[in-house]
Amino acid sequence: MTQTSKAPATQTLASPYAVVATGGKQYVVRQGSVLTVEKLAGEQGGQVTLSDVLALHDGKTLSVGRPHVAGAAVVCQVVAQQRAPKVVSYKYKRRKGFHWKKGHRQSVTRLKVLEVQHGV
Repeated sequence: MTQTSKAPATQTLASPYAVVATGGKQYVVRQGSVLTVEKLAGEQGGQVTLSDVLALHDGKTLSVGRPHVAGAAVVCQVVAQQRAPKVVSYKYKRRKGFHWKKGHRQSVTRLKVLEVQHGV
């Protein structure tokens, strides 16, 4: 019986990508990707520059910042300012007549990555 090796899932890492931090979270972004982040200042259709680039891959080499890659930035276009789906918190204590319900909707910004700018 012969074993056949499965080819690894191909993901194009040849295209430049960056790891950016915004809103206390980290995102892997490529040119053309659309992501949802916590609310950022900016009008719909305007541009936002994310300068907290933690890592940058230019297609050949990986640059890891300490803590940020010098001179690197990600230029994004604001697609929409909207609100995330409602999250409901509900507390209940049996036989006590106690219940507590509270909802929350986070304001979010949808961004489309226009360009990954390399550091110096």
